[in-house]
Amino acid sequence: MDAARTDASEVLYEVEQHVATITLNAPERMNTISGPMLDALSRLLVQADEDPEVRCVILTGRGRAFCAGLDLRPKGDSGRTLLSSASSPTNLNLRNTPPTVMHAMDKPIICAINGGAAGYGMDTALGCDIRIMAKSAKLAAAFTRRGVVPESGGTWFLPRMIGWARAAELIFTGRTLTADEALEWGLVSHVVPDGQLMTKARELAAEIAGNAPLAVQAAKRMMRMGLSEPFNEHVHHVFLQLLPLFRSEDAAEGMAAFMEKRQPVFRGR
Repeated sequence: MDAARTDASEVLYEVEQHVATITLNAPERMNTISGPMLDALSRLLVQADEDPEVRCVILTGRGRAFCAGLDLRPKGDSGRTLLSSASSPTNLNLRNTPPTVMHAMDKPIICAINGGAAGYGMDTALGCDIRIMAKSAKLAAAFTRRGVVPESGGTWFLPRMIGWARAAELIFTGRTLTADEALEWGLVSHVVPDGQLMTKARELAAEIAGNAPLAVQAAKRMMRMGLSEPFNEHVHHVFLQLLPLFRSEDAAEGMAAFMEKRQPVFRGR
């Protein structure tokens, strides 16, 4: 597939070889998320999820930080910030914000953490399916040090990822973890030298994209549903998901390739 690129100034989007790369592009302020960036990120995540040519997504940042949190600078002469402008219960709408969009996506998301991920940036990284971390990068759970709570999923993700006690320690202390500590705690899958981060992310994305996309997306859907389902109900849903997959061209191709001892060529149908 030919590369396609769209520049939305503060969020970059590129598709190549079935992999969409979304890059936070405000390095001068350490990729702190402004209102327009939130909207652009949500829109591009939905675009990747709906594009049949995209089979995997890489989310990363440009510069020395992945994302240092929300951009809380006052807007114009009003003195209002991103949080204060959303504080009225009449306009608080979380349905189309990045954490909600990411959680609903069927396409796998790899977070390539190129630098510091703090606050909202840490929660965003946790919302991805797989995390790869540059050696110099850090995860900063600084919420309680700022007088707030993890506002974008951290209180949901962390107990499920690392257990209650470790999640409590990290959130209550507001501690910053090095890449090696994040690996030890089970928050990331790989730590690599800084210069190898995107190479590793692209290799993993290519491996995922080489599999049957309908099956990969169905597996993610089942995993998500399984978080809140009893076992008997879950396996019933898995069986119902298997029925259309068995009738897909990709399933036939996968079986034929196995019998013929060759690499399958999946088309997502």
